Amino acid sequence: MKPSVAVSPKAVQITGGFWKAKQDTVARQVIPYQWKALNDEIPGAEPSHSVENFRIAAGQKKGEYLGMIFQDSDLGKWIEAAAFSLMRTRDPALEASIDELVEVIGKAQQPDGYLETYFSVKAPEKRWTDFAMGHEMYCGGHLIEGAVAYFEATGKRSFLDIMSRYADHLVATFGRGPGQRIAFDGHPEIELALYKLAAATGRNAYRELARFFVDERGRHPEVLDPTKIIAWPYKPDLWNDKDYYQDHLPVREQRTATGHSVRAMYLYTAMADQYRHDNDQTLLPALEALWENVVQSQMYVTGGLGSQATAERFTLDYDLPSDTSYTETCAAIGLVIWAWRMTLANPDSRYADVLERALYNGSLGGISLDGTRYFYVNPLEVVPSVAEYREDLKHVKTSRVEWFGCACCPPNIARTIASFSQYQYSASSDTVWVHQYAEGRAELPVNGGCVVLQQTTEYPWDGRVNFTLGQVPGGEWSLAVRIPDWCEAVHLAVNGSEVDTASRNKGYVMLHRSWKAGDVVELELEMKVQALRSHSRIRETFGKIAIQRGPLVWCAEEADNGPDLHQFLVTVEGARVEAVENLGPGARRLRLSAVRRLVEPSKTAYSTKRPQDTVTEVVLVPYHLWGNRGKGEMRVWLGTKFG
Repeated sequence: MKPSVAVSPKAVQITGGFWKAKQDTVARQVIPYQWKALNDEIPGAEPSHSVENFRIAAGQKKGEYLGMIFQDSDLGKWIEAAAFSLMRTRDPALEASIDELVEVIGKAQQPDGYLETYFSVKAPEKRWTDFAMGHEMYCGGHLIEGAVAYFEATGKRSFLDIMSRYADHLVATFGRGPGQRIAFDGHPEIELALYKLAAATGRNAYRELARFFVDERGRHPEVLDPTKIIAWPYKPDLWNDKDYYQDHLPVREQRTATGHSVRAMYLYTAMADQYRHDNDQTLLPALEALWENVVQSQMYVTGGLGSQATAERFTLDYDLPSDTSYTETCAAIGLVIWAWRMTLANPDSRYADVLERALYNGSLGGISLDGTRYFYVNPLEVVPSVAEYREDLKHVKTSRVEWFGCACCPPNIARTIASFSQYQYSASSDTVWVHQYAEGRAELPVNGGCVVLQQTTEYPWDGRVNFTLGQVPGGEWSLAVRIPDWCEAVHLAVNGSEVDTASRNKGYVMLHRSWKAGDVVELELEMKVQALRSHSRIRETFGKIAIQRGPLVWCAEEADNGPDLHQFLVTVEGARVEAVENLGPGARRLRLSAVRRLVEPSKTAYSTKRPQDTVTEVVLVPYHLWGNRGKGEMRVWLGTKFG
């Protein structure tokens, strides 16, 4: 199958349903709220200092740098979220705020193009000395991505020019040539940004630099030297091992995901970019092996990644505890980004299926319904009284918070929601691929022309999707429709005539014909309530079931079922789907038959007496919606005595 190319987010407009509600919330509430947070204007929230640091670096204010060493990156992601929102609806006031901010960023830039406020304000003599934890290129990468998105949204070049000067500084500083340095950032991100900047500016030198950073990783143990960390004291622990940085082997020799889960996702995305842009086939064996390892052995059912709080990292295959997991929001988002690049390189539903799982569950769980509260960590089991007492659970928040001192996740989920339309479609010369379902209108290039495609659906609550073709190019071409891995039965028809769906190309039904305006494609994906069982090597969840319906993983909450959720044993037989009013537009809940098992002959902890079962029901809500009705227990994996 031919590789496909992304289409501009401006070419796809979400017009209704689930994703319009999410994007409207981002535009109306999240972006203004996060702007206040970045300006330290949220009472009671941890301060960001992000905008303040830029004003100090620009000489507009006096003061000391405050916040984490990577605080600049939050601003880059916020600008990117705002830019994607502007692609939907122009907002002069928002543009004016960004333009004013861009002016400040430009004044903070050094004469040679260098841009990073921690080092400019606090440690100018330490520039380019701490590649392990300095995050200089990581921050620059997020600012570049924000600049590219803002240029695409508005056509304004000021920010793009600033970040191009920064990239020119990198090109002059790093490489294998005379007077250059061999180095790379401990936190991959700049590589992704350089590919986007190359596309926006036409400068191939940026792509070559991204390739250099990927190729040199794992070959120079002196580059990521944790003893040179300047922002906090060095300790020889899991935060500083070579595998934490994915620097333990050259990238082409890596086969097992290890280390910091977000860094891993960004590195694998950079490898995928290099594979697809440069046709670098030498990267494919590593990419395929890493994909299989992550998805088959180290991914949670929600698409979450990172089993351990210490070093926010992968651990061992099938080590997936529910309560002590880290499963950072940014890691799930990183998996979405990597899955998308793999989808573009090789349209295959196994990538789009994982993207969907990580997006609807592990990513969206990081933000509240109103967009003003956030989870950094997304465990699959929470008992507030236990989490608030035990030392090994101190990383778990029992309710979403207003902001974080380390606030990488809130603007990351904002930009992910705002840019959802980029994941829906891709195109090649003779095929349009439909990867994700959402109501909207798209203008897609194919067969030397353009097809206008209108999608109508209530997905993910309902599996019926209709496509109506408006303008169409002449000649024959294919519309490739993904059949998700969770779907056991599917109905597909073109203009009322049923289509055989048994024959699929890597999970896609290829509808090849000479299309005409007014053609209608009807897709119906059966959305059964399904019981998922874990691998027998996953100790914590063996013998339990997780509930899935469509792309959504569901959970039990104390708000519906009372405390002690571990006492329920459930079955999916006879499960009922209901509307629910207090969890957002269109939301559903499930009712499952259950028994509640008690062993309570006395206060003693153990007994030989038989348990007592009481017939009852359990109510489940989508995992990404938990925690919106007050503090309480939550559980994804439930007991079952029904097989």
